[in-house]
Amino acid sequence: MRWLYALALVAAPALAQDAVPPAPAPATVRVALDTSEGRVVLELEKGRAPITTANFLRYVDGHRLDGVVFYRTVKVAPGFGFVQFGVQNQPRRVLPPIRHEPTTLTGVHHTDGAISLARLEPGSGRGDFTISVGDQRPSLDADPTKPGDNLGYAAFGHVVEGMDVIGRILDAPVATDGKGPFKGETIAAPVKVVSAKRVATPATP
Repeated sequence: MRWLYALALVAAPALAQDAVPPAPAPATVRVALDTSEGRVVLELEKGRAPITTANFLRYVDGHRLDGVVFYRTVKVAPGFGFVQFGVQNQPRRVLPPIRHEPTTLTGVHHTDGAISLARLEPGSGRGDFTISVGDQRPSLDADPTKPGDNLGYAAFGHVVEGMDVIGRILDAPVATDGKGPFKGETIAAPVKVVSAKRVATPATP
């Protein structure tokens, strides 16, 4: 029996060396939007949605979001819908469009608090963004089983602080005399983004 015990002692370190360490978590970066309604902190999926995250960070690092507003709210039901903010194609702020990153590619979905790139056709997204209130799957996610434009929107992060602020924006009164494509959805008193800047991501315990 002694030789069996000795063999076990020899095998144990070998097994420990062969153990596969857990895969590192996908890289993220945090951005704080300080608004006239309060602070909103976003955690962006730099590892899983690199193209859309890099686009947003170009707007942040270039101070192109400082002074823009939350201008649109789509309230389907109490506590359910989305709000929209961004550069609204202002020439001095807007950057070229980027390649579309569908949710089927990134695995980042339109759950409660998701931030997503607004677009018309795929590949037209620039500097306007939506934040979901409530779980918007599957309606805003890509769905290859559907005909036509089935690529959904490019979600690339989530709110980790300040969903109460987003909720207040969703509940903001809308203009009753609005015109254009956002008629009935334009916030009467737009909420200003005072500044948008990167903030430190808390260390993993």
